[in-house]
Amino acid sequence: MSIFRTAESVSPRHPDKLCDQISDAILDAYLANDANARVAIETVGGHGKVFITGEVSSISHPEIAPIVGRIAGDVELTVHLAKQSPEIASGVDTGGAGDQGIMTGYATSETLELLPLEVVLARKLNQRLYKQWPYDGKTQVTLSGSEIVAVVASFQHAKQAELRSAVEKWLDAVERGYSLQTTNTVIHANPAGDWQQGGFDADAGLTGRKLVVDNYGPRIPIGGGCFSGKDPSKVDRSAAYMARYIAIDYLKKFEAREVYVYLAYAIGYDQPLEATAVVDGKEYIVNGYDLSPSGITSYLDLQRPQYEQTARYGHFGHSEFSWEVA
Repeated sequence: MSIFRTAESVSPRHPDKLCDQISDAILDAYLANDANARVAIETVGGHGKVFITGEVSSISHPEIAPIVGRIAGDVELTVHLAKQSPEIASGVDTGGAGDQGIMTGYATSETLELLPLEVVLARKLNQRLYKQWPYDGKTQVTLSGSEIVAVVASFQHAKQAELRSAVEKWLDAVERGYSLQTTNTVIHANPAGDWQQGGFDADAGLTGRKLVVDNYGPRIPIGGGCFSGKDPSKVDRSAAYMARYIAIDYLKKFEAREVYVYLAYAIGYDQPLEATAVVDGKEYIVNGYDLSPSGITSYLDLQRPQYEQTARYGHFGHSEFSWEVA
């Protein structure tokens, strides 16, 4: 393990997270009336404009403008959607994966959330600060052994002194709750100065641009595909959720310290080309699960509206998701 471990978290009002939420909220709207909808929504937003593109094949026809308005406010909206390619659909119609890809699952016993400690801390700090300043914001936590070496917090509309005080109070609680040393923690509160302009007013956003935040932090490898805006026939979402489920299952079964799970698929084929678990450094072939896209979708109950909430604070470590309760 490296000497230092660092992870970041971003608030739901970060421009990339706004785009993720819009894409997933639109997906939810399709699934609400058509469980078999094929949806791949990409959102670009910034500076008063939102552009929605992608592919949708569905009997449902939700109104997209109210969804975007609820999340992004008053913006100029352009929607350009096409049907799913018939050549892709032919492979999915027979139960095959909607694309090729490699998915990584991970679980560790070092936190109750079964996530790396630095990820949990950065997220918890972000969530706490967001309650006080519900705007655009970022946090970052660096650990060295049992010591929190540094904390970075940048939040829109937060005054530097007040933000620093909020971080210090959080550190006091963390020290008690996690037995971590915080005496010498360096705090960077709004290090570039206080800021009032955030979200789409300050920056552009794009669906799927916070992959590491959505997954397990920078220490853990990820497959590379994003989640938001994609129905469960896309294995880069559904199989990633299943890989997390299996990782948790193996963690408990072997009473392990950490588990990695790797699944790989080919477009149009319904079985993985690889299904490997690495339990505390020892490799196992994964078996005993239906790893076809339809099997995963059924087992984890993925054809229902639930995805907008996944786009806020990471897709893992939240007990309300079915892939977290192995």
